[in-house]
Amino acid sequence: MTQSLTIARPDDWHLHLRDGAMMQAVLPETARHFGRGIIMPNLVPPVVTGAQAAAYRERILAALPEGMTFDPQMVLYLTEDTDPEDVAAAHASGLVKAVKLYPAGATTNSASGVQNFDNVRPVLEKMAEIGLHLCVHGEVTNHDVDIFDREAVFIDRILDPIRKATPELRVIMEHITTKDGVDYAKSGGDNLGATITTHHLIINRNHILAGGIKPHYYCLPVAKREKHRLALRAAATSGDKTFFLGTDSAPHTDENKLLPCGCAGCFTATNTMALLAHVFEEEDALDKLEGFASKHGPAFYGLPVNDSTITLTKSDTATTFPEKIKSADGPVTVFDPGFPVFWDVT
Repeated sequence: MTQSLTIARPDDWHLHLRDGAMMQAVLPETARHFGRGIIMPNLVPPVVTGAQAAAYRERILAALPEGMTFDPQMVLYLTEDTDPEDVAAAHASGLVKAVKLYPAGATTNSASGVQNFDNVRPVLEKMAEIGLHLCVHGEVTNHDVDIFDREAVFIDRILDPIRKATPELRVIMEHITTKDGVDYAKSGGDNLGATITTHHLIINRNHILAGGIKPHYYCLPVAKREKHRLALRAAATSGDKTFFLGTDSAPHTDENKLLPCGCAGCFTATNTMALLAHVFEEEDALDKLEGFASKHGPAFYGLPVNDSTITLTKSDTATTFPEKIKSADGPVTVFDPGFPVFWDVT
């Protein structure tokens, strides 16, 4: 017996495409199902100017396979030297849809991020003035703060003061992982949104650590306790427009994931929509999937919903996903949920 669900083509409001050979390999995995993506700027070197963002966008479009359509939404990397006028010009041109705040050292390729938040206040004030969105990696990096507490501490010490000082600034709390993040996002009003990843709806910290270390489940922000995973599932499936999909799909070669100091990130572009259908069905909320994946994000960014659709179909036979994606840099392991999934995009 089959079951099907047709929804507006979804978007990914937090996506890593990398560059070069890796981008060539992973871009089709996203473009197969998604219409648009907020493209993370943490390349080496990072995308910090409008000119760099324009060049990166051209490289993405050049890598898109013939017959596929995908609209990359470009983002600038916020540094303490970012020029507010360059940001404003890039936004006015229609090129740049957001600016990304990485606390220095918080995640992959974040060394150029912000240490002194007072130094970026002129940029944030300009962004609030022109209506440009701020995407936030919400973790402090202080060594005296436990890694499992860094999101909650960031909200109290950094995010809330920024929002109180610049209340008109439109902020996206990216890849929230805690009940603290859910609760703060809910209380934030119309200028605050939050993305939730696919993998944080599925794994908790036991999946990474119990019975041996599982490097392909290691991500930043790291997965938290089960109570936090359940809070994320409740938020994602609630129909609340505050919450929308940002996969944080982050490809690394197996070699780099399996190092003694391995890279953080889960690669979920290939099977995200099937996994979301599974999760939303478990929560008796399939009718809320279109909002989370296809409607709430465009509404927050002031963009139209995609006019094309995708159809998800459930069958009696478990869906088979590729274990790895091949790239010229090396294989990339596709996220394994650890249970059979009977949905697929058809």
